[in-house]
Amino acid sequence: MTALLIGTLIALIAVGFVLVPLFGEPPASSGSSTRPDPAPAEPGSDAVGALREIEFDRATGKLSDSDYETLKARYTGEALESMRAAEREAIVPDGLDLAEEAILRYRRRASSCGACGPRPESDAVYCSACGRYLPGRCGGCGATVDEPAARFCAGCGKTLAA
Repeated sequence: MTALLIGTLIALIAVGFVLVPLFGEPPASSGSSTRPDPAPAEPGSDAVGALREIEFDRATGKLSDSDYETLKARYTGEALESMRAAEREAIVPDGLDLAEEAILRYRRRASSCGACGPRPESDAVYCSACGRYLPGRCGGCGATVDEPAARFCAGCGKTLAA
């Protein structure tokens, strides 16, 4: 009889242990995030993302051909319009032709590592080759980090390297 009571007690404790996280209060977040702030969105990125999504939905059979054509025309128009508007807003210094201006625009957008050079990922936070923090903002305090090979934030001392 004692063994039955002890077994029942252990089973109730195990069930309670499993159910407490489901019905309890979620833990309060500390407010500090270990992830850095995301890079600003590119012009037309919402429409481009929607185009990728409808391509995937069509490939998996979730979207009919007629719906795909309608959505593709709509999102392609939105993406082109927002990209053209961004190009019109770009400031072109005097004396530069369109090719030079396009190269300068790409270089302004591209990330660069002090040890490895320019990175192909425009939204990279860390160098994909060596793991160093690329210029940007500190995820802890938001201070601007200008040194390409910085390992610590000058404002709060947080480690920036991967």
